[in-house]
Amino acid sequence: MLAGKGITFDSGGISIKPREGMEAMKYDMSGAAAVLGVMRAVALLKLPISVVGLVAAAENLPSGKALKPGDVIRISNGKTVEVTNTDAEGRLVLADALVYAQRYNPQAVIDLATLTGACTIALGKEAAGLFSNDETLAQKIQHAAQQSGERVWPLPLYDEYKEIIKSEIADIKNSANKGPQAGASVGAIFLKEFVNYPWAHLDIAGVAYDVENRLYHAKGATGYGVRLLTQLLLEW
Repeated sequence: MLAGKGITFDSGGISIKPREGMEAMKYDMSGAAAVLGVMRAVALLKLPISVVGLVAAAENLPSGKALKPGDVIRISNGKTVEVTNTDAEGRLVLADALVYAQRYNPQAVIDLATLTGACTIALGKEAAGLFSNDETLAQKIQHAAQQSGERVWPLPLYDEYKEIIKSEIADIKNSANKGPQAGASVGAIFLKEFVNYPWAHLDIAGVAYDVENRLYHAKGATGYGVRLLTQLLLEW
């Protein structure tokens, strides 16, 4: 199964982003777009496997009905989340998608998301961050990355990161509020709370758009993930 973050525009909500660069937040649906691209490739190639694609679509704008810092919400599996940062919204919609995936009893689930600026700081525009709870799945993705040219780099999911998202009023909170500690891993450890199957998370924040040093795409959105995951499914 594939799941993609589909925030059609991300202003940051009440925790609003700076004006500079906000126009690029139309690309915050790049994970969902990649899932749609892979599903089209699977159909055109007539791959003899069963693949389900999930798109977690929403828009993140401030309004009278918007989430507020301090709100507590309940994800579809019953787990409660204290919202400490409305700009950490992608993990909230992805959490519901990952819970929804359970009904298919999947062999594996891979999600793609422009999730954290921290991943871009760590890896730049050269690779997506790879997080997984299953070493075999992670190795398959790394092999497909070598074949497709869409790079991934493994990053840690230490249990200690759970301490950063502990909440006093809910099961967990959606963002650390004590500085930028291990931001990409914190986003991934949040998502891990909602899976009970082999799973991998690709943080594509750095590679999804405005990458100028590649021969196979124009400036703008790169389509990262379509080649990688199509190759993975060809080898499955």
